[in-house]
Amino acid sequence: MTPSSPAPPTRPRTTAGSWIRSVGSWIRSAPGTYIWLTALFVTAVIVHQMSPDFEEDFLRQRSTNIHELSRDPARVLITSAFWIDGGHWVPYAVLYSVFHAPAERWLGTLRWLAVALAAHVLATLVSEGVLAWAIRHGHVPPAAANTLDVGVSYALAGVIAVLTYRIPAPWRYVYLFAVLVFYGIPLITGRAFTDLGHFASVLIGLACYPLTRSRPKTKTPPAQ
Repeated sequence: MTPSSPAPPTRPRTTAGSWIRSVGSWIRSAPGTYIWLTALFVTAVIVHQMSPDFEEDFLRQRSTNIHELSRDPARVLITSAFWIDGGHWVPYAVLYSVFHAPAERWLGTLRWLAVALAAHVLATLVSEGVLAWAIRHGHVPPAAANTLDVGVSYALAGVIAVLTYRIPAPWRYVYLFAVLVFYGIPLITGRAFTDLGHFASVLIGLACYPLTRSRPKTKTPPAQ
């Protein structure tokens, strides 16, 4: 009698429960990213309930503009990081998953948060400082001191930049070139104070190289 061939290994079935557990493990591997993203979702829903005039006034009071920074800098530096002008949350969900989450898994939550905060705070002070100088010398109208400026784009730019050190050579230099071009062209062509802030954020992220050394081992979500 000819011995029967062993049955080929069967592929485990993907169930709704296993898929949910996998997503949960993925989110838990970058808790800071998804807590922040959840907060942005809540505030985006709140913004959508506002009338346009009320929304503008509400967000202006939470803006990191010269007027609000001169009154209560700590308050607006914190609150501005939890509101999105226009309330469009889905693009940020994608960007946070593509850039913030991998950076947090790679650096660890504390170092990732240090990079994001450094970019958010320092780039704000640089851009608003230059704007204050321009107002003082008559290059920009005084009304610019009360401009609307909320959002998380400075922190995002800093994290995008620090990920340069995560990419092996020679692709690291291609990535860095793309980042510098993406943020550098608006600075040259637009010359808005926010363009300066974004480019400053990139430089701050690159300056965070010491935080990428002796980093904790990346935790890979367990297979389900």
